[in-house]
Amino acid sequence: MVPSRARANGQGPRDRLLQLGPRALSDEELLAVILRTGRPGVSATELAGDMLAMAGDLPGLLGLERHLLESEPGLGPAKYALMQAALELARRCAESSLREMDVMSSPQRTRAFLQHHLGQRDREVFCCLFLNSQHQLLRCEDLFLGTLDGAAVYPREVAVRALQYRAAAVIFAHNHPSGLAEPSSADRRITDRLVAALGLLDVRVLDHVIIGRGRAFSFAEEGLLGPAPR
Repeated sequence: MVPSRARANGQGPRDRLLQLGPRALSDEELLAVILRTGRPGVSATELAGDMLAMAGDLPGLLGLERHLLESEPGLGPAKYALMQAALELARRCAESSLREMDVMSSPQRTRAFLQHHLGQRDREVFCCLFLNSQHQLLRCEDLFLGTLDGAAVYPREVAVRALQYRAAAVIFAHNHPSGLAEPSSADRRITDRLVAALGLLDVRVLDHVIIGRGRAFSFAEEGLLGPAPR
């Protein structure tokens, strides 16, 4: 394994990064560079491995609650803040790249961003990508929190936001913390209501994406959006 080679060569992860570049490092080593130190008898790389085991995988770090991380010996508010800052920078880089492209020309890239943005939330979050007439991202905004049903998502508020950002089109997305990406009857009802409400404003609903564990469901691909407004 890469970490054992690093120890055998007497190199820590930071030295390996400077010598070989970040792509040469394992996930544990990259996280260890952020953590900087471990705890007595446990290296930063080993501590990083413990964190990844706790999270289940690298994306799972996004969903780990603060109290769970800080319960691990060797971790505290300072390390938690460093890790969250690094994760937020990665999220902003992904969002920035969407602003420079037609998001419909690369649905895989858009879904990868949504998976990163929503995939590890421990509660349902309904977000919206507001797009211009060239389908470039104007803004990504989390609009509603909690259980997704008719009472939780308000089409009028979505319409106000679309007018505020002068959006020509939108993509909706929400996560299912259960990990299942299939739409519920409530998901279908609120999607129909949103399509109808925004159609009155000539704002096109291009898709509604449900994010599950490692996969996504597209209303557009499954033909569930109905006729788009012209």
